[in-house]
Amino acid sequence: MPMKGEALLRAYRTLPDPQRLEIARSASPELRTQLVAIERGLAMDRSPGALSTVLTGGREMQAPHLDIIDRIYQRIAAGERLKVMVTMPPRAGKSRRTSRWGPVWYLRKQPDHRFMLASYAAHLADDHGRWVRNTITEHAYTLGISLKYGSQAANRFDIDRHEGGMVTAGVGGALTGRGAHVAAVDDPFKGSEDAGSPTMRDRVWDWWQAVLLTRLEPQGSVLLVNTRWDDDDLSGRLLKEEPDDWIVIDLPALALTADDPLGRQPGEALWPARFTAEDYARIRKSVGERVWWSLYQQQPRPLEGGVWQWSWITGNRISLAAFRGVDLARIVVAIDPSGGSSRTNDETGIVASARDPQGELYVLADKSGRHGANTWGREACLLAIELRADAFVVETNFGGDMTRQVLLQAWAELEREGRTNGMPMPRIVEVNAKQGKRLRAEPIAQLYEQGTVHHLGEFAELERQMVTWIPGMDSPDRMDAAVHGLTELANPAGNATGSSAYSDQRLAGRR
Repeated sequence: MPMKGEALLRAYRTLPDPQRLEIARSASPELRTQLVAIERGLAMDRSPGALSTVLTGGREMQAPHLDIIDRIYQRIAAGERLKVMVTMPPRAGKSRRTSRWGPVWYLRKQPDHRFMLASYAAHLADDHGRWVRNTITEHAYTLGISLKYGSQAANRFDIDRHEGGMVTAGVGGALTGRGAHVAAVDDPFKGSEDAGSPTMRDRVWDWWQAVLLTRLEPQGSVLLVNTRWDDDDLSGRLLKEEPDDWIVIDLPALALTADDPLGRQPGEALWPARFTAEDYARIRKSVGERVWWSLYQQQPRPLEGGVWQWSWITGNRISLAAFRGVDLARIVVAIDPSGGSSRTNDETGIVASARDPQGELYVLADKSGRHGANTWGREACLLAIELRADAFVVETNFGGDMTRQVLLQAWAELEREGRTNGMPMPRIVEVNAKQGKRLRAEPIAQLYEQGTVHHLGEFAELERQMVTWIPGMDSPDRMDAAVHGLTELANPAGNATGSSAYSDQRLAGRR
C-alpha cells in the first residue's frame, strides 16, 4: 500500500537520489512543494558549501580547495576530534568558508555546541561573528535555528532553546564564557611585520597555549587556517612541537609537488577560474620573491642572514628546454641517511646533481623523504638508473658499513628484477663529514653566489632548507645531500672520472 502524508515525507528523506527523483516526478503540486523544502534541507545538511548555495541561490562560489574545508567541517560535525591546519594564499575564499559559512552550517547541525573564532584583530573576528549572526537571523526559518533574545552581540550570541552559540575574539584577547567544541583561528598574524617579530610570535604562542586551548572541550576540535609568513609563525611552531598531531593540508597558489592535496601537477593554479598561472606570474613579479614564497606558496623564507641567499638560487635556474642543450660530464646521486638526535633529521636526503665539461653544476632531482632503511636504497638506485649516474655519494657518519650494504642490496634486487638494463652499479663514494657544517656548506654556497650552480626547475623544500639554514642550527638532510653531491662534482680531482679512474668506461660518450 503506497505511503501517504507524514509517513511518505519521513521515508522520502532516507531514500537514495533515483527514488526521490521518481517520487518527485509523479507528485502533485502540493506534495512537490513539500518535497522541494525537504530537498533544500537535505542540501543544507551536506556541507557549508551546499548550504551557501541554497541560501544564495547558487551565487556563492565553490571550488575543489573549498570542498576540502567542507569535508573538515563534516568530519568534525560527525563527532571526530581533529586538529587541522590549512594553509593557502590570499583571495582564495578561506575566510569566507572557514569563518562564515562554516560556523553557520556547524551551528545548524550542532545547535548545542559552542563555536569559538579568533583572528589577528578583534574587529575582524567580530566582523565574522556579525556576519554569522545576521545570516542566522535572516534565514532563521530556513535554517531551523534562531538567536536567543538578549544574547545577540556580534562577538557573542546563543542559539534559542539550545546550549550552543558562538564567541569571537582577537588573538591575544580574552575568550570568556563556556568551553568550545570547535576553535577556529583564521590568520593569527596581520602580516609579515608581526610574524617577523619574535616578541609577537611568542605572544601568539602564549595566547594559544594559555587561552585558546584551555577553553576547548575534552573532545573539541581545532581548525587553523592561514597564510604562512615566517618559518616560526604559529603553523611553523606547531609543526615543530607536535608534528604528528596535525592533519596538514598545504595548498600553494601553484602546486609544488606531485602529491598535491588536490591532485594537481606542479605548476597548476589553485583556483584557475579566478587566478590562472599567468595571473600568478604577474602577481609574483609585483610582490617580489619573499612575499610570493611565503604568502602565496606557503614556503616562508628569511630576508637575510643565512649561508645561502634566495636570489642566488632564483637568478640561476635553468629551464628544461634550455637544459636539453647541455652535455653532462658526470652525474651523481648523493644520499644523507637520517640519523642523529635532532628532530629535524628525520628524512633521508636523496639529491641528484651533475656537472658539464665547463664546470657548471646542476641540481637535477630531489627524491628525499621519510624513507626507511628498506626503501631509501631502492629509491636512490632507481634515480641513479633513470639519470644513468656514475656514482653514489653517501655520508657515512651514522653507520658507514650499513649505508654501503643498503645500496648493494638494493642494486642487486633491481638487477634480479631486470630494472638496471645492464648498467654497471655506480661507484659508492663515502663521505665522512668530520669538518663543521658551515665549512662544508660555505664553499658550495659561494658557487651559488658565483652563478655556477643551476637548479633544473624548482625544489621547494630543498631551497627552503638552504635559505633558512643558519650556522649553529642542525643542518637538514636534503641540504646536506645536495652539498655532498655538489662537493664531489666541484672537486678538481674528480673532474674527469670521479675520485679515481673508471675501468669500465661508464663515462663513455660524456665529455
